[in-house]
Amino acid sequence: MARKFAKDRFDTHTHALDRVGAHRAPGKKGRGWIGFWWALGATVLLIAVGVVGIFAINNRLDFSNIPGLSSASSTPIPTETVIPTAEATVDPALTVNVLNGSAANGVAASVSDTLTAAGWVVSGTGNASTDTEPTTVIYYADASLEGAARGIAASLPGSTIVVSSNFVDTGASLTVVVGNDYVIPAG
Repeated sequence: MARKFAKDRFDTHTHALDRVGAHRAPGKKGRGWIGFWWALGATVLLIAVGVVGIFAINNRLDFSNIPGLSSASSTPIPTETVIPTAEATVDPALTVNVLNGSAANGVAASVSDTLTAAGWVVSGTGNASTDTEPTTVIYYADASLEGAARGIAASLPGSTIVVSSNFVDTGASLTVVVGNDYVIPAG
């Protein structure tokens, strides 16, 4: 049989309050979702920051194409300079590397044959790092080689010359990167 206790001051509260214990009201419905939504928002924010960080590290972020953000001062400074002043010369003492930057096969060998026939010493041929070069470019690192670069350009119509230190470590005086604009001569 159940024991009955005498009524005291804690028995006089209204039962509509649904109190748990003497001093605490129960939590409101749905309050458990607040923590979930904060955690989800923080996770999405951290993922977005990580993706932007990876693109920034890999130099794939380009804000110059966003309308309203580009300004005249954000124009990239060219690292290569075109200087057309010297007279074209052929110097067999200089060596030339020929790299195929086009999608066609045998282009470097064809250009090598053309330059050898013009009096140049081709020290090596190979493929460029990409096969999507639009135009043929002759690179030289020293301003004193401009005449020689112009001499090679005379043998390869439509090519341009560029002062650049990109190919200094190859050991050749000049480097020709043949682009997709080059047409192998018939014959």
